[in-house]
Amino acid sequence: MISLLVVGLLGAEPAFAAKVTHIDIPATVVKLPLAKGVTPSEAIQSMKLRANFLNFKLVAHQDLSAQLKAMGAKHVRTLDIYQFCKPTVAYEMVSFNMAYAAYLPCRIAVVQGKHGHYWLTMLNPKLLLSRKMPPALKKSADSVIAGLMKIIKAGADGAL
Repeated sequence: MISLLVVGLLGAEPAFAAKVTHIDIPATVVKLPLAKGVTPSEAIQSMKLRANFLNFKLVAHQDLSAQLKAMGAKHVRTLDIYQFCKPTVAYEMVSFNMAYAAYLPCRIAVVQGKHGHYWLTMLNPKLLLSRKMPPALKKSADSVIAGLMKIIKAGADGAL
């Protein structure tokens, strides 16, 4: 249901999109706990190494918890976002449909939960495949999805 909603929104008219009042956000993400003994630093290093091995580029990094601390926040849990991308595929997707610019699934966040455990989370990229996508673009998108899943799994497992 969620996949139909998200895919539908990518080609939706503004009037239809305005009718959407609720999306179950947790149902739209991949969320993996860090394995026992894996530190956030090890998870990040593992993701970077796996991304490099798979020819993904680290195109952005946002250390939001550090920014909040710099702004005077006292008790801030870790919130660190990494964007791993295949720029050519991202460009092809946005060229196919501009709405993909808002939904590019390249962000993987390192998040410290309320009870201190660490998680890796990202938008579930499988939700973004469109039935209208040309076969060559779908093949490229499938490859990116497989790569992102390998990257987040390597991070969660601390696999170098």
